Amino acid sequence: MNRTALALASLLALAACGSDHTEGVSTATVAEPAAAAPAPEPTTAAPAARETLQIDRASSSVGFTGAKITASHDGSFSDFSGTIDLNPADVTASAVRMTVQMASLQIEPAQLATHLLTPDFFDAPQFPTATFESTAVRAGGEGQVNGQPATHTVTGNLTMRGTTRAVSFPAILTVEPSGVRAQSEFTIQRRDFGIVYPGMPDDLIRDEVVIRFDVRAPRSAG
Repeated sequence: MNRTALALASLLALAACGSDHTEGVSTATVAEPAAAAPAPEPTTAAPAARETLQIDRASSSVGFTGAKITASHDGSFSDFSGTIDLNPADVTASAVRMTVQMASLQIEPAQLATHLLTPDFFDAPQFPTATFESTAVRAGGEGQVNGQPATHTVTGNLTMRGTTRAVSFPAILTVEPSGVRAQSEFTIQRRDFGIVYPGMPDDLIRDEVVIRFDVRAPRSAG
């Protein structure tokens, strides 16, 4: 077997042994940035009809899974903030905004965390935050979130590494007297956001990245 054939066989063997980190995860629809949602029409309803809720970082989580041919890695961010603008009478008229501090990345091993913050990946010194701002919420969603059927489809502008794309993904939105919960997991292509580093020739990095979040925002008592 010549060297080229041997290298190809080795690469195929590595691909076979790598697990599929996207199995069972819905793929987000990615497009050009969406227009911001229009401002609510004037209403005679009581001011309390809409609620601006702060996301509770202590009970929420934001993370991702990336993979190369031979292994996958779960990462998370410890520093993020945001609001849910809730319309209790119609959750599809609500909106969510989030900002993630990229330097708060947590992932093992430590040398991977350091590398992910460089220009090869997130380029955190130049682009210290990632943001998401919803532009539409639609009842009903195709796919599942954590093994449960999605209740809604959320569309919004995701900005990462200085690149903004409109993403649509399934979510589970729950509104209770005590608070609001939004859960989702979906796959995006890292190259859509300018992350093109290929990895090592014998251990290439996969383009698909799983984004997942579970955010909670408490409501005022009464």
